Amino acid sequence: MIKSKEDLQYYLSQDRKAMGKTGKPKLFRDEIYRFEIAMRKLEYHTNVSGSVFGKLYYRLKYHRLSVKLGFSVPINVFEEGLSIVHYGYLAVSKGAKVGKNCRIQTGVVIGATGGQKEAPIIGDNVYIGAGAKLIGNIRIADHVAIGANAVVVKDITEPNTTWGGVPAKKISNKDSSAHLGNLLKQEQRHEEKRK
Repeated sequence: MIKSKEDLQYYLSQDRKAMGKTGKPKLFRDEIYRFEIAMRKLEYHTNVSGSVFGKLYYRLKYHRLSVKLGFSVPINVFEEGLSIVHYGYLAVSKGAKVGKNCRIQTGVVIGATGGQKEAPIIGDNVYIGAGAKLIGNIRIADHVAIGANAVVVKDITEPNTTWGGVPAKKISNKDSSAHLGNLLKQEQRHEEKRK
């Protein structure tokens, strides 16, 4: 969660790297990048700044881009390193919590069920394929890849695995690293070397 101006800059930097971007958004065809920037700045103005003008401006920009892109994504759900790959239907419950470096495809639903507020809690470095549905009070371990159109209704506690099918079952011991952005992978290797 963004709690300072430094956090905002860090989140924006990590999101940019996860999306494979190297600079500011282009005027055309960078709507998803602009959406993520608006989302992070709205999180900052909601959580930290107290600026009524800033909050209103970014809420309007965020809302406009949400409608244009087909996203229903509440603020303060995703940690840094978010990469939304395509525009199109994307629905996330406000009760969900998603760790850092999540790469998410179109048609994904991350939601609660049966009128409950509890929604999935997803670990770090998770890839979610096109059309996947993650439903209910479940937990997803770190470094998990969830295949296209998978339906996940139970916890995935085993990290570094790939899951698919309806209902989702483990299909391999491959982790999510092949699906994460190249710039992000380079930074992760750099951090591992420093440790």
